[in-house]
Formats: sequence, C-alpha cells, structure tokens
Amino acid sequence: MTYNTPEITLTARNLTRRFGNREIIRDVSLELKRGEVLGLLGHNGAGKTTTMQMLTGCLSPNSGSIEICGIDLARQPTLAKAHLGYLPETPPLYRELTVDDYLNFAARLRGMKSVDVFAALARTKQRCGLEAVSKKIIGTLSKGYQQRVGIAQAIIHQPDVIVLDEPTVGLDPAQIREVRTLIRELGNTHSVILSTHVLGEVESICDRVEILNRGSLVYSGTTAELDKLNGVTGQLEENFIRLTEAQP
Repeated sequence: MTYNTPEITLTARNLTRRFGNREIIRDVSLELKRGEVLGLLGHNGAGKTTTMQMLTGCLSPNSGSIEICGIDLARQPTLAKAHLGYLPETPPLYRELTVDDYLNFAARLRGMKSVDVFAALARTKQRCGLEAVSKKIIGTLSKGYQQRVGIAQAIIHQPDVIVLDEPTVGLDPAQIREVRTLIRELGNTHSVILSTHVLGEVESICDRVEILNRGSLVYSGTTAELDKLNGVTGQLEENFIRLTEAQP
C-alpha cells in the first residue's frame, strides 16, 4: 500500500505511571507516523518496557491518554488493539507447536476470518523468512528464528502500528542484521516503534529517536540531530551519555 501523506497512527499524551509511591514514568508524550520507524532509546531501567506496555494496553497509565489510529485505547480497547501488533521482550511463543500451527492460532486470536488465514499465513511467512521452517517445532528453532516467529505473530493481521520491545536482544551478529533489515522493511508500510539501549540500532534503522532517562523523555529528534546536539558533529555517543546522566 502507498500513502501519500504522513498519517499519525499513535499518539500518547502526558503518560504517567506509578508503582506504589514510586513514579516510574513522568509526563511522557510522543507521536508515531505511518511509514516511520521510531526508536525508544535509553539505559536498562529507563522505563522503556513500562512505556511499551502502556502503549499496547497491557498496562494502564495512572494519567494521560493513548490513541491508536484516532481510537482511544482506554475507552475502546478492543477496537484500538485491532490496529496493534506487539512483540514483548520475551516472545509469547508456544514452543511445542509448529510455526504454521502457532501462526494460525495467532491469526484466529486476532479475530481473522477463516477464509483469510491461509493467505495471511503465506504472506507473513514470506515477509519474515519462515517458509523453510514452517513445519518445524518452534522449540527446536534457533533464537533468531524464534524471534522471527515472534515478529510474525505481531504482524500477521497487518496492523497499522507494530511495537517491538528489544527485538534483537540475545541474537548473534548475523541474526541482528537480518532482524534489523526486516524491521526497516516493515517501516515502509507500517508504523514501527522499537525499544533498545543500543545506539547503533537506532542509527541504522530508525527515522527518529526518543530518549528516556529515569522515566522522563529527555530528547526527541533524529540521530543526525543528536549527533550534533551541541554544534559539533561526531558526538552521538557523548551526547547520549550526557543526556542520560543528567537528572530528569
């Protein structure tokens, strides 16, 4: 599909989340456009996963609002989630199933009609490079292939917004390259937001980056802009460290 104009597919406004008396996320706002890959960057413990869980409706914010394709996630969760695909940090796989059986189950779980499942299965396996392992038990596959299956379950219903939490963690260099290529391809027709703590990840595949530090958003822009934040180019890592060492 081709889209002539950028379209806002996800809007989060003033998100705050507390666990007990501790405020984990503070007043975070962001937008995601169709055809865009947005990187949510930050050190471990910065609040990336908590933010992802709120954006996908797995965790309710204490305050703030989220819209998916203009649909309020809190007021119409089922309708809003129909436009979402989510890969948590630990892929939600049934390792005793074959790839085909699992993806068939994922499609039906998403409410797809039986007549549409076969075509969706073929399309998704082709996009994720799973055709050669479709009859294999998931538990026998390499971690890289299991990650591909995790991404496949997130996109089988062709959602407008794809949310990926640390999608390359634990993969070897070749697997990382393959998954990054897949994410970049998904960004051509979908909106993708992924969390990572790896600078090279956002630099190679993301159009924009949002940096979280101790639950607060401390930067929003491109990696090129981050690279010359203080007027000097070649300072990407230094500027990231400076931003994430500062108190929110």
